Amino acid sequence: MNNQRPTLEAVAARAGVGRGTVSRVVNGSPKVSPQAREAVLKAIEELGYVPNPAARTLVTRRTDTVALVVSESEERIWGEPFFAGIIRGISGGLAETEFQLLLAMSQSEADRERLTRYLTGQHVDGALLLSLHGDDPLPRHLEERGLPTVRAGTAPGETPVAYVDADNVGGARLAVEHLLGRGRSRIVTIAGPQDMGVGVDRLTGYRETVRGEGHVAYGDFSEESGAAAMLDLLARVPDLDAVYAASDPMAIGAMRELRRAGRSVPEDVAVVGFDDSASARSTVPPLTSVHQPVEEMGRAMAELLLARIQGREIPTSAVILDTYLVVRESS
Repeated sequence: MNNQRPTLEAVAARAGVGRGTVSRVVNGSPKVSPQAREAVLKAIEELGYVPNPAARTLVTRRTDTVALVVSESEERIWGEPFFAGIIRGISGGLAETEFQLLLAMSQSEADRERLTRYLTGQHVDGALLLSLHGDDPLPRHLEERGLPTVRAGTAPGETPVAYVDADNVGGARLAVEHLLGRGRSRIVTIAGPQDMGVGVDRLTGYRETVRGEGHVAYGDFSEESGAAAMLDLLARVPDLDAVYAASDPMAIGAMRELRRAGRSVPEDVAVVGFDDSASARSTVPPLTSVHQPVEEMGRAMAELLLARIQGREIPTSAVILDTYLVVRESS
């Protein structure tokens, strides 16, 4: 019994064409007549021929792999619903293509240097960059070396080559307008990191809408940071009557500390978060939150990156998706 895999030459012989014609059909070249293409495809099916991925890569210069680079700790990635949602969206955007998704985590300078070498070494066709902080040089290095990238959000003061984001400023305005409409007058905020565009934008929306001075404490989008910020705000603004937190986990941490301080939500203090995550529906009371379309963001990132890899014309390199407020019992 012959267990050897069928070769390109065997397909050519069965189809009655040259080896080069088979190679062009396998690699999707349009420079093949319909009759020859049909003969080759029939021979491939009859023989059960499977193209060699390594050989195909040498011909096409493509790996059919894209990387998702996340600049956060493993605890954050696997513990916060935002990351699961955006990965689901990216996977959905790639589901009907030949592209595979590679997950990479980058936290240190050594990680970034190692990743830059790997990603620009013809191992992937493009990169999706998530949760970058400050002036991270990774996107610039990748683009300079010819690797297409798409970012989730922006860095403060920077306009990336291509990015997808939610309307964070508008979402923050909705949150504060809602609290003002509920008659709250001492509205404080727990802002996100100011080395990230999302953190800056969600604070900007608050500052543009709040009446009076406003009071800010800062977190890193995590529940524990929200709890610590809430303690700070209670000490500085003891008569506060509303909290807008720039993420659901921070809002949940804030609600925990409000309960410990003997403040009832929403009777004493109304609370609004940002994400509209599954967790928002299970808090006590359920959390009012700004909905951001996380899965749609992931899908849009994947689609934009594929267009860049394939050299297709794109109508815009910046995709901004709408946000809206979901009102629950916490406000």
